[in-house]
Amino acid sequence: MAAPMCEVKPERGRAENEQCEPGAAPYGNFVNYYRFNPPGERLRLIPPADLAAVFPGGRTVALDVGCNCGDFSIAMYKHLCDLKENLKWVTPGEMDLKLLGCDIDADLIQRATESNSFPESISYVTLDVMDLASRAAVLKPYLDKFDRTAFDICFCMSVTMWIHLNHGDQGLLDFLLCVSGLCKALLIEPQPWKCYRSAARRLRKLGQSKFDHFKSLSIKGDVAQKIQQFLITDCKMELVRCFGSTGWDRSLLLFKKSSLSQD
Repeated sequence: MAAPMCEVKPERGRAENEQCEPGAAPYGNFVNYYRFNPPGERLRLIPPADLAAVFPGGRTVALDVGCNCGDFSIAMYKHLCDLKENLKWVTPGEMDLKLLGCDIDADLIQRATESNSFPESISYVTLDVMDLASRAAVLKPYLDKFDRTAFDICFCMSVTMWIHLNHGDQGLLDFLLCVSGLCKALLIEPQPWKCYRSAARRLRKLGQSKFDHFKSLSIKGDVAQKIQQFLITDCKMELVRCFGSTGWDRSLLLFKKSSLSQD
């Protein structure tokens, strides 16, 4: 998500930024993120049919928040559409999936766009999802194209910690209210508290500006459990399934709008 905090002149761009210590990415906008957190490690835990069971049928419109350079968006598209790689990618079967990936980092979005294998189905856009005006300006026109008022599903892969560290407790709760309001189903992978300590320690060791909110956070400890509880009680969602934990010890939780909250 936004540009790394490195001593690099703006006009020198991402090529120079890539030489910076990756721990200096205060919004989780690691240049080579998927090299260390491959999409397949998540997708191996998620049977496509189990995920698709929360979709209404027909066209599915999805949002990938904090998509980085788009590797997960592409992998999820192939996973849900059951695309098999032989000499070429075959045409998707019954799944009609349109996916929008967004990230705060314009350079990562450029990389995602340039490497996009499915431009007719997958789009990328630079967006600070915490900015209400920007969110409306970007997401509403996209949904309008498909005559929708909400996404069928939203993917939030290891995004919550960066929102929390940069916007505080209230920022995290506002984010959860935001994404749950944008979608009918939510697949979320919260970072555990040990990741917060590691992120703060990396910045300290690099002599970078510290996270302003870290020491004042009251939502700590079992963060994933507290996020789950807030989504259920305050966002009117229900937990459909926990798909288990990745190799980096983060749970994949699938929620959908509670029947009581639907029109």
